[in-house]
This record gives sequence, C-alpha cells and structure tokens, in this order.
Amino acid sequence: MERIDGREPQQLRPTRIQRDVNIYAEGSALIEMGNTKVYITVSVQEGVPPFLKGTGQGWLTAEYSMLPRAGHTRSFRERGGKISGRTQEIQRLIGRALRSVVDLSKLGERTLWVDCDVLQADGGTRTASITGAWVAVVDALIKLKERGEIEEVPLKDYLAAVSVGKVEGQLLLDLNYEEDSKAQVDMTVVATGSGKLADVHALGEEAVFSRQEFEDMLTMALDGIEQLVNLQRELVKKDPERGWIKTDRKEVSLG
Repeated sequence: MERIDGREPQQLRPTRIQRDVNIYAEGSALIEMGNTKVYITVSVQEGVPPFLKGTGQGWLTAEYSMLPRAGHTRSFRERGGKISGRTQEIQRLIGRALRSVVDLSKLGERTLWVDCDVLQADGGTRTASITGAWVAVVDALIKLKERGEIEEVPLKDYLAAVSVGKVEGQLLLDLNYEEDSKAQVDMTVVATGSGKLADVHALGEEAVFSRQEFEDMLTMALDGIEQLVNLQRELVKKDPERGWIKTDRKEVSLG
C-alpha cells in the first residue's frame, strides 16, 4: 500500500527536537514527529511521596494532556482530578518508562514532575512524549548537578519510543492518525540506547497476528528507536571524564 505521506513502510516521519523551550523549567523540550507536536517541561520539587519519605530516594512522575483543539475536533479539558482512562494509561507509561533509565537512589528526596502537553495530535503522541521527555529530564538532571544538589547525573541510558502496526496487511513504522485508526494490529515499543526493552504493548484490533509478525514489528520498531536515539545523542552525550553533558546543539532533526 502507498502511505498517505509517501513514506516507505520502515521510514519515520520527519522528526525535530528542540531543547530549552521554557525559560523557567529545569528541563524542557518540544518534539515534532510529522504533524504531532508535544511540549514538555520537567520541574524539580523537593520532597517525595509518603511511601518514599526517609529512604533518601527520589521519584519521577508524569502528567499528560491534550489541548482542546489538538485534534480534528475540540475536546474538553480534563479538570479537577477527573481524567480519562486513556490519559491515566499514558501518564503511567511515560513515568514508568522514564524511571527505567533514571537511578532514583542517587536523586535524593526530590521529585521530577514531567508534564507532556500535546499541542497537535496526528498519532504517536505517547511515543513522541517519551522520546522528547528523555531530553527534558536529562537537562533537568544536568542542572541539578550544576547547582551542586547531586554529585552525578543519575542516568543509566538513552530512551526512545515508537509505534508500529499492521495496516491493510502491511507492517508500517511510526503510524500517523489515519493509519492508526484503521490498523489491524497496533504496537508500542519503548527501548534504551543499548537496545534493551522498557515496554512493549501489542494488540490486535479485532484481529490476530503471528509470532513472526510480532518479531518483524519489534525489529522494525527497534530500528526506528535507534534513529531517534541517534538524534538524542546529538543533544546529550556521555563524556568519559565528565559524565552526561549537554552538547552545543539546541535543535536536531531527521528527515
């Protein structure tokens, strides 16, 4: 099948990541993947949830929301603690994924609040949020080290995410909304720079898929994640002597 935007089956959408887009937050980023745009801030707050008090360990949690006109029609703002099941699921995924690559035991009793706000949605908002949030989280951790509040940047690895699916019998990487809405199989993969899996979620939309198709989708997703991690490497690198540091780049793009 010919893709709506003319891409090859295994091709990511044009991607751009900008850092330091907020002058107040300890870390921030804007990520664009095709027509999907997500604005991310990371705020550092002293203190941790009750279950961690006195342990010396930090915490990271995420919130996710879509602006009312991020999609084709206006949606209602989720207020007063009343959020949809979909939003809860995405928030938990983002937080869980990021915690997998942050050594919370070296953070001290402070919390990283990761806020992901979707400015425009055209599929893949949760995966774009994770990929962009990694940049914002690392920038916040580097700032804490620069302030002398932590001894080292407690980061284990790079982290990115992408979707892959089966549409009209063909496997496609990085689905946009139109492709996702008619996908027979939908899969989300989160992985580290070293290729280790942080989360895999695959389901058939009134369809089933074979083990071989699962393995092919996973391979396609990991290839896409490698490209996204290479973008992150242009913004953040691990120096043998100084550890994790920012590069001079404020913006990187692919495609």
